[in-house]
Amino acid sequence: MADLTLYHAVPSRAATVRWMLEEVGQPYDVHLLKLSDNDQLKPGYLAVNPQGKVPALVHKGVAIAEVAAICAYLADAFPDARLAISATDPRRGVYLQWLFFGPSCLEPAISDRAFPRKEPPRASAIGYRDIDTLADIVAAAVAKGPFLMGEQFTAADVVIGSAIRWGTMFKLIPDRPQFAPYVERLAARPAAQRADAKDKALAAQ
Repeated sequence: MADLTLYHAVPSRAATVRWMLEEVGQPYDVHLLKLSDNDQLKPGYLAVNPQGKVPALVHKGVAIAEVAAICAYLADAFPDARLAISATDPRRGVYLQWLFFGPSCLEPAISDRAFPRKEPPRASAIGYRDIDTLADIVAAAVAKGPFLMGEQFTAADVVIGSAIRWGTMFKLIPDRPQFAPYVERLAARPAAQRADAKDKALAAQ
């Protein structure tokens, strides 16, 4: 039994954590939940994540939820994978900024595109900008590339890259010329390919 257990569902945001675990390169177990059977709302899983959402990660008996938090934790817990920016590096703040940008700005803006509101919300009230503005921000960052933090691939690329890969696939993120080569660089990573193959195998079952 591995020290790491991923509570997973296919398809779901847990795919991002699966990719991160493959990047880390440590052994992990998968506890598969069937969302159509409401496994995520059963007492056993609610004891792991009271929100009843996937993913969750358990490491040595401690449960962690929220995709960006899990990815940040794994990057720090396994420094040999070089997926984090050191706490002594001034760029650490920018790295953390991208990790927070994913769930607090980019994902909500994508949701607004997928499920439009009757009236556009005031940015000052919701705390993020429209998807066109956010797409420009990400595009400008990856244009300097090859990754968000320059030459170093980090957990921030797993979090933001997952959103860009998914959003462009379903045309929920405006097209920018910088996105296609960025997505290609991410998709070429062996860890991303392993994660995708494993999830495709699960989906086919």
